Amino acid sequence: MKIAILSCFYPYRGGISQFNACLYGELSKEHVVKAFNFSRQYPEFLFPGKTQLVTEDDEAVPVESESLLDTANPFTYHRTYRAIRDWKPDVLIVRYWMSYFAPSLGYITRKMRKHCKVISILDNVVPHEPHFFDTPLTRYFLKGSTGSVTLCEAVSKDLLKIRPDADYTVIQHPLYSHFGQKKDRREAESKLGLAEGKKNILFFGLIRTYKGLDILLEAFGKLPEDYQLIIAGEPYGSFDKYQEIIDRLPGKDRIFMDLKYIKDSEVTDYFSAADVAVLPYRSATQSGISSVSYHFEVPMIVTDVGGLKETIGDRGTGLVASEGTPEAIHAEILKYFNDPEIRQMCVENIRSEKERLSWKTFARKLTEFIGQL
Repeated sequence: MKIAILSCFYPYRGGISQFNACLYGELSKEHVVKAFNFSRQYPEFLFPGKTQLVTEDDEAVPVESESLLDTANPFTYHRTYRAIRDWKPDVLIVRYWMSYFAPSLGYITRKMRKHCKVISILDNVVPHEPHFFDTPLTRYFLKGSTGSVTLCEAVSKDLLKIRPDADYTVIQHPLYSHFGQKKDRREAESKLGLAEGKKNILFFGLIRTYKGLDILLEAFGKLPEDYQLIIAGEPYGSFDKYQEIIDRLPGKDRIFMDLKYIKDSEVTDYFSAADVAVLPYRSATQSGISSVSYHFEVPMIVTDVGGLKETIGDRGTGLVASEGTPEAIHAEILKYFNDPEIRQMCVENIRSEKERLSWKTFARKLTEFIGQL
């Protein structure tokens, strides 16, 4: 089967690009696959981080691609369509995670549907930070899809609200396995400059309002002195509101911060040092961070939003706070550390999940779904 994938690939960085690279690699084992990339993903003024691209010291694995689509330049939409059409794929796979991409991707998918099957992999249907124009733009995009893949049931429900007749399947987010093996805990703590012997709580990934770092900070402020909080990730926007909370916390000297994009080679250190990862999200669908936690066998504490309860709580790989409040997060942290059997149970469940969530399994289910359409 000839499979075209239109999305962001190297030299773009971040979780979406990493996912695409892993999917490209797995599908290429049995199919002919070609990557069609963005020439510009976002205009700079719309991107809240420091850079969209890999830097000289990043270790991202290059994926050969054809960079054609400038999402802000409609003149490139038809050119990209023609290039994909002329390659004559049997199926076109497109990633969709926010309505900004609907005009460009929707134009291409609606035209390509006349020539081949079009599969949209939906990270989100309703964005974490919604706008009034999201629904009509997403509806426009979805009309170009033969079928859709969601990564959790919560996204499926959002999909059916907009397109009740959608052909879709749910395939859970596979595990990221390219970060290497877990290190000795003391070695990781030493490398990061962390105090040894503490109960290490990890907040990892891009720092955005919906991810609730402020909730975790308030919860951490109520914990005893044998707890340590590790914050590792790039702020999207100002960090000032979080710093104001930190400055007034009694345990601020037990908060370690690395406020930058974390390179692949550094990810191992943070998860090797962590006892638990906390995802205190205000809204969510699924989370790529949970896939990294699974890889390193680090249990999680999450809020009951989106697909987090479905993909973590119901699987027994972590604890679910009843509310997204400091008090609820604080209670679950204490519960986790006060009962060693909880950690052991979560680790055992994570190990059983790792085979089910392999890229091989994801690719097999994806191609089976394509064959049914």
